[in-house]
Amino acid sequence: MNSHTFRMPAAVLLATGAVALLTAPPAFATGGGGAGGEGKAGAVVLRAGLDVGLLNKTVHVPLKTTLNEVSAPATAEKTALTVTLDGVEGNNPVSVLRADVATSKATADKTRAEAEANLAKASVHVPGMPLLSLIEVEKVTSKAVCEAGKKPVASANVLGKVTALGKKVTLTAGGPTKVDVPGVGQVVLELSGTETTSTTAAAAALRLKVAVNPLKLNVAQVDGEIVLAEAHCESPKGTEPAAPPPANPDIKPQTATGTGGAAASGTTANANLAETGGGSLTPYVAGGALTLLAIGGGALLLTRRGRAS
Repeated sequence: MNSHTFRMPAAVLLATGAVALLTAPPAFATGGGGAGGEGKAGAVVLRAGLDVGLLNKTVHVPLKTTLNEVSAPATAEKTALTVTLDGVEGNNPVSVLRADVATSKATADKTRAEAEANLAKASVHVPGMPLLSLIEVEKVTSKAVCEAGKKPVASANVLGKVTALGKKVTLTAGGPTKVDVPGVGQVVLELSGTETTSTTAAAAALRLKVAVNPLKLNVAQVDGEIVLAEAHCESPKGTEPAAPPPANPDIKPQTATGTGGAAASGTTANANLAETGGGSLTPYVAGGALTLLAIGGGALLLTRRGRAS
């Protein structure tokens, strides 16, 4: 077993873990693209990438598998995963995961994208070690939420007891935890890796770097990585908000409609102004005034004649 495999600093493990979730999984969700496009989201309960070396052959068998991998919108709840590898364990199915709860869910629309993965009372096995669990966990969860116009959020948690290669493990956020078992191998556990950008979020609850040499069931060595409970999302592009109306709208007064254009309008205005001094009713008013004046003069003349007589 090459010990230098496990001398990677925590930053490197995260760089190959949670950060890789942002770009590595192809087509991890559906989306409309362009302005107003839907967000993207995806989740997986277990992802394994292992290289299995066989005793009776100078060959290595790749073991790449996932459990409950979904792309939005979808939900999966399968609680067991078995694989069959030629030449391993008598060509019988290898039980990689057993769990009481193993769910993954992803949703996405034009306002929000969200993914989550949950695993409870789970044990993980690798080829050649059917009786000894690589790891057992009480509960691991991860969640990623990307909303339009908001900063994405990612979280991951490992709750309860954790054992690796039969040993109880205390995980810390300060760096990876290494478990060595003589005659069996080594497991390095990385706790709760998360990564966010302005539009994406990714989380992986638990990451295991594996190097074991069980020398049983035709298996010489198993190397690789296993990830438990990962989730990732990309924010919807959203729609541009409607532009607010101007504070002081430029309202133009209505103009009269008619023939003659500006000259006709000027003529009409002058005519109206002229009517203030004398309009079409002026002759009638003047005639009435003269009539009243005549009547008044006649009445005055009669009055004077009566006094003279």
